[in-house]
Amino acid sequence: MDKHEIRLSGSGGQGLLLAGIILAEAAIIDGKNAVQTQSYGPEARGGASKSEVLISEEVIDFPKVRDCDVLLSLTQKSYEQYNHGIKDTGILILDSSVVVSSDVKNKVISVPIVETATKVLGKPMVTNIVAMGAVVEITKIVSYEALEAAVLKRVPKGTEELNRKALSLGYEIAKQSLI
Repeated sequence: MDKHEIRLSGSGGQGLLLAGIILAEAAIIDGKNAVQTQSYGPEARGGASKSEVLISEEVIDFPKVRDCDVLLSLTQKSYEQYNHGIKDTGILILDSSVVVSSDVKNKVISVPIVETATKVLGKPMVTNIVAMGAVVEITKIVSYEALEAAVLKRVPKGTEELNRKALSLGYEIAKQSLI
């Protein structure tokens, strides 16, 4: 069975809830089944938040992530709060500001996601789109075409070019991090 469980985590306000919706929508565009859930209560601005996405070729019978294949963490706090339940074969995609202990057995890929959005693009609001580019470049979980279509469907009108550029930079910084 081709099933992927993804947890996107960061700080409230980084747009990871929208990122989860976009990733699920991209999977559907690719002809897969997808479910997206989120957690944001009182931490909606500033505290840790998460969005989870299940993508499968089969029917999804339980809508929660149990054994995470991919964990994206954009902040230290979100990594510490949500790094449980990762498969031994799971991949940690971490913003370059996040530090993990040396005894972590998972594959760890450090990518300058937040820095790229804030310093290269000068637009922190596209951190989530940079992150989606990086996640898809690393995992190949959905096609680039489906991801771009889902992004362009969900972003505010007038920001399409900025978001295309953010997506492209996400792919590029992930490629560089894999070298």
